[in-house]
Amino acid sequence: DKNEGLEMKFYRMLSEDIRYNLATEEYLMNNVDVSEPCLLLYIQKPCVIIGRNQNAYQEIDFDYLRSRNIVLTRRTSGGGAVYDDLGNMSFSFVTKKDATSFGDYQSATQPIMKGLAAMGAKEVEVHGRNDLFIDGKKFSGNAMYTKKGRTYSHGTLMYDVDLEELTKVLHVAQEKIASKATKSVRKSVTNIKPYLAEQYQSMDTKAFRDTLLCHIYEVESIDEISEQEIVLTDADRQAIQTLFEERYANNEWIFNEAPAFEWQKRKRFAQVGIVEVDFTVNKGKIAAIQITGDFFGQKEISELEAMLQGIDFEQDTINHLLKDIAIEQFIHQMTNAEFLALLFD
Repeated sequence: DKNEGLEMKFYRMLSEDIRYNLATEEYLMNNVDVSEPCLLLYIQKPCVIIGRNQNAYQEIDFDYLRSRNIVLTRRTSGGGAVYDDLGNMSFSFVTKKDATSFGDYQSATQPIMKGLAAMGAKEVEVHGRNDLFIDGKKFSGNAMYTKKGRTYSHGTLMYDVDLEELTKVLHVAQEKIASKATKSVRKSVTNIKPYLAEQYQSMDTKAFRDTLLCHIYEVESIDEISEQEIVLTDADRQAIQTLFEERYANNEWIFNEAPAFEWQKRKRFAQVGIVEVDFTVNKGKIAAIQITGDFFGQKEISELEAMLQGIDFEQDTINHLLKDIAIEQFIHQMTNAEFLALLFD
């Protein structure tokens, strides 16, 4: 519906630094009026963004990252590591919490899919847990997060990304290579550009972004929807700068330093993703524990870690503790039985 599209606010980020853009996204998510949905669009210089629950050291080739001056940061949502460069357009879709159910990527990516279809890419499908595919190849990965009555789905949209660089910087976990879904990174990803109508294949990423916006809103030019674009104040920018410094450019947040662990349990689950539990047992009790992986979750994984810390590492004890806890809230689509089996099998 044309009028329905026009009720959506949008914002095109000016920065090309992923850390500043994620700070902007978080600030707007917490402060923008979401009586109407809001679409945020941003393009950034080469960077790697790891998921909320991932271990940075296991996902990335750090020597290569440093040699190419690729920026590293961590986002507040779950999921896996992604590589962006100026050929990628990232987007975020912010709604009221009850407007989008957690994990419903079909609805969250609908405006983007609608715009791409209008530009000639009609065969786009949602596949796996959270990805957009065309011709059997992934061109967009998405993550979801809920906070303060809002849900936001954000994703990458590969328009003209350097695919060689992408494969070099990201380590691919053995579990992903072994699964039927993903034989190798290079074969499974593509840019959307070759699938668009011919007139859209010679644009730079910013022109692609603006054209996509026009198709989403069903207008001829961006000028027609200028009233829908969010304008930041100086106070907004100051608050964003603070978030940039305290979170997204802060090494403590990015690396999430943890002690050395004695035990490691790691497994890939079809609907869940990779879950790894590293822990130390001292005098029969869990002395330290860290749960990482490319999974999603509505509650902070640190809450679950805190509940397990200090208790006896014994199956009946942990089973009893989990009777009042739904693991599913921390690790989306994982059952309590699967979590127990991971710890003790």
